[in-house]
Amino acid sequence: MIGVTGGIATGKTAVLARLSEHGAAIIDGDRVYHDLIAPGGPLVPSLVAAFGDGVRAADGSIDRRALGSVVFSDPTMLARLDTITHPAIVAEIRDRIARADVEVVAIDAVKLVESGLDEDCDAVWLVQADRAVQKQRLMDRNGLDAIAADRRLDAQPTFDSARALANEVIDNSGTLSELRAQVDNAWNRFLLSATPA
Repeated sequence: MIGVTGGIATGKTAVLARLSEHGAAIIDGDRVYHDLIAPGGPLVPSLVAAFGDGVRAADGSIDRRALGSVVFSDPTMLARLDTITHPAIVAEIRDRIARADVEVVAIDAVKLVESGLDEDCDAVWLVQADRAVQKQRLMDRNGLDAIAADRRLDAQPTFDSARALANEVIDNSGTLSELRAQVDNAWNRFLLSATPA
């Protein structure tokens, strides 16, 4: 199993898309979280209780933008969010891993090391990008202004632990074709390391 981690807007989704093309089953931690906060999702009651009814959308899901405006400006609130959500996300990811029926599973988890999911992995890949690139992607993708984008970037972990454990460090500050070449090379190295001598 490959654990893919890295900061927001570094391009983990593009890395996972390429891994999918190579035949890996993809488990996206953000998608898992989205499923858990969908209407009727198991995290909805806990998040509403912790952060107020203002984080509930009209359809009964959690309004991620409203929740983000609460937690990304207050480290205490962000830590509270992590305490509520991470155990449920990790449990669901492990359940999906157990049900996967392919040789290689790749998981995308921002807090791969902090959650302990790295211990389930045969390899850890860290995806990084220059901060200016991350900021612009975040503004374009999420419709954020510069201040809101900076707040989200500042709230990210440092990834020092992941960097120390990483089998591969993939820099996604360049073009998509450059990224794909890096992923292809890392994939080939992973397959070689997984093949018995």
